[in-house]
Amino acid sequence: MATIVQAAPRVRAGDTRFFLVMAFVMGAIDVAGFSLNLAAGRSSFAVPAIFHVHAFVFFGWIALYVAQNLLVDRGSMALHRRLGWLALLWVPVMVVLGTLMTVLSVQHGAPFFFDVREFLISNPLQLLLFAGLVGAALTMRRQTGWHRRLMYCGMAILCGPGLGRLLPMPLLIPYAWWVAMGAVLVLPLIGAVADQRRSGRVHPAWIWGIGLILGVQVVADAIAFSPAGTALTERLTAGTAGSHRPLTPHFPSTPVGG
Repeated sequence: MATIVQAAPRVRAGDTRFFLVMAFVMGAIDVAGFSLNLAAGRSSFAVPAIFHVHAFVFFGWIALYVAQNLLVDRGSMALHRRLGWLALLWVPVMVVLGTLMTVLSVQHGAPFFFDVREFLISNPLQLLLFAGLVGAALTMRRQTGWHRRLMYCGMAILCGPGLGRLLPMPLLIPYAWWVAMGAVLVLPLIGAVADQRRSGRVHPAWIWGIGLILGVQVVADAIAFSPAGTALTERLTAGTAGSHRPLTPHFPSTPVGG
């Protein structure tokens, strides 16, 4: 009995420290990805205001996620709970802004290494899944194991853009989107492996998180590559710069018919 009582705090402490470290890792992935784009000249600060608002809101979430894990690690649970309610306001704004930025991107051509239809449909659906995971985590906030793992899986989804900027995406055509998705799934897989090593079992939240991310992507692809998905993409890009590029992934420098 004494052994069990003494071991429990160590397990909880190890669990908390893992989520703190991974919060920093996931935050660093996004910071590194966007910083690399700036350093390589693939993006700049000379963009319309909506881009800056989008960046502020999404990086604000990353800062909030890291801060929440720091508060748990330090035992500041009262402040952690109060700060957590910000998610109810923050997440819907993220979904709206992320969807708007996706539409703007496809109207400007979208990343050439992605299929435009897949990019257009998958981004909003994965954002909705992110919102759903956060909502479920808040509902299950008294069940710590579920709460922190569902939040982690939601944060993993947001690492997609950062990972996409770090990976050699042009070399991964035509599988670039799914390679980036695979990289995202590595993050919850790390959590599952950590659970197995720490406690000898994998928490079901990891299974749900991984399964939902994969499931939503399969649904997104089914919609994107359907006649309706193609028609929607063509309608949204009609009369814009995006209407001049192929829907499928391509190398811009490759001559047509070459």
